[in-house]
Amino acid sequence: MRLLPLGVGDAFAARYYSTCLAVEHDDHWILVDCPHPIQKMLREATVQAGLTLGPERIEAVVLTHLHADHCSGLESFAFFLRFVQQRKLPLYLHRDVLEELWQGHLAAGMRHLQPAVGAPPIEMHLDDYFDVHLLEEGRAVPCGPFSLECRHTLHHIPTTALRITAAGQTLGHSADTSFDPTLIEWLSTADLVVHETNHGTHTPYSALAALPAPLRQKMRLVHYPDEFDVEASVIAPLRQGELVDVAKSQRV
Repeated sequence: MRLLPLGVGDAFAARYYSTCLAVEHDDHWILVDCPHPIQKMLREATVQAGLTLGPERIEAVVLTHLHADHCSGLESFAFFLRFVQQRKLPLYLHRDVLEELWQGHLAAGMRHLQPAVGAPPIEMHLDDYFDVHLLEEGRAVPCGPFSLECRHTLHHIPTTALRITAAGQTLGHSADTSFDPTLIEWLSTADLVVHETNHGTHTPYSALAALPAPLRQKMRLVHYPDEFDVEASVIAPLRQGELVDVAKSQRV
């Protein structure tokens, strides 16, 4: 299993794209979160990594929560797949995240669709654009060759951390969260742990830097602010367009 960060920044970033991960196993690709401009992010990261990967290769999006820096690309991505590729976007998320996805986020721009020039708009629904699959705590959900597990985090709105497994390899992803030792324990069984760090109610770098060395060595940082000193960090930050082998937990 391999990991390609399309973005590593936070909601206020001027240097980076918002945090978004592309995950691959056996030539099957999924996205973890989908910020805007997702297609530009996908193109730039894959060119940097020496890959050929377009939106037609993305088989699903796994959505952690509804803050715009994690979900603002869903509308344009779903429109592209519908109009250009004539397919729905498989979407994996917890029921608590799904609850407000349509009415609270997407409906204003996607509810009405004009089928032809001059024709009256028709009413659309979430399932016209997305093939929805629900994640549940305590249960692994299949997604192509991947198995998805989730756990709620400490955040402003419903948010889920993830464990993504394929062929005996596991990637853990904290999503947005306050520092939570029980969450880190849940993630620590993974071969590679991607953890956010930021100001305010997010996880402070100092708390992660104090973790045991073996855990820090298989941890990578994302969602860091522009001013974060990536060179001085005792935990390796992920970089946009850097291809990472999950089993080896090192750059390739």
